[in-house]
Amino acid sequence: MDKLLTVTALRRVIQLTAFVFFVYGAMIFTTFYTGDKLTQSLPALSCAYDMKGGDFCTLIPLQHQMDHRVSSIFTQGEKVLPALMGTLITLGTVAVLILILNKAFCGWLCPLGFFQDVFTMIGTKLGLTQLGSLSREAVNKIRPIKWFIFLFLVLILPLLTGIGFLGHEWGNPYCSICPSRIMTTAMGGDMSQVYISQANWGYFTLSLIADLMFGLMVALALFVRQPFCRICPMLPMQTLFKKIGLLRLVKNGDSHCDSCGNCVKACPMDIYEIQDQAENKNITHADCTLCGRCVEFCPHDGVMNFKYGPITILSSSKESFKKRTKIDKWWKE
Repeated sequence: MDKLLTVTALRRVIQLTAFVFFVYGAMIFTTFYTGDKLTQSLPALSCAYDMKGGDFCTLIPLQHQMDHRVSSIFTQGEKVLPALMGTLITLGTVAVLILILNKAFCGWLCPLGFFQDVFTMIGTKLGLTQLGSLSREAVNKIRPIKWFIFLFLVLILPLLTGIGFLGHEWGNPYCSICPSRIMTTAMGGDMSQVYISQANWGYFTLSLIADLMFGLMVALALFVRQPFCRICPMLPMQTLFKKIGLLRLVKNGDSHCDSCGNCVKACPMDIYEIQDQAENKNITHADCTLCGRCVEFCPHDGVMNFKYGPITILSSSKESFKKRTKIDKWWKE
């Protein structure tokens, strides 16, 4: 089988396998208790609210640590190092995982990413008009949102809750609105996370945002590639460690690249920077999920490369581009 086809098929198989494990893994591999999950620091959106899941993401302990441990520096006079120890361990675990797979946790393993991919494929087969690439201006306006969500919903608001400035509902605000919480639990037959809380205005607001965000994500995924991934707070956290990752996207476009834009058109995150000229440069962008599509759709030999350390896993070529284009055309028909 052609190497390109193997890589393309392999990503879908791995996504599906990861989806089954992260959504239903506790039924096979672990127990229903979150303390017995495989890891509590996964750099991908796997939700602890899913009692059938085999793992959960690092954003959950980060919020709890801000609320219950880091805040003790201000409320109880706790020494800085003991108060930060849990957070440092969590970030250290993430750093190790990013070292191994870098941002491929998003493009290859995240259950919510796969869920959106499925709806995009459904929209394509239904003949719905796909929006294709967003404009550079639109992308630049959207990009800061994920940093805002990470800083405020994952770090600042939980910290202010622990200090006592905010109510308990703001102790884990990102989890309260995360579409993965609704998706993973619903896929396991639990619809309890789809609700409108009437406890107070804070709970009401967060629950309303959660339902609206999930519905909007599903609707947009039929027309737009990876709508939620563009604002996911997991990307900023991964970006902190992406330079140490062994898996990376490297471009050698000093003489062969003619800035045709095929890489940007193929990129589900609309990263326009990848079409810029570069010579043997790591171009793994902050928004990149290392899906490898830019390598597949590059029509020039050796310009785009998927590397693990010094080893080239996949390299662009004219022949592979022709075959991949035929497959893409067939799929859209």
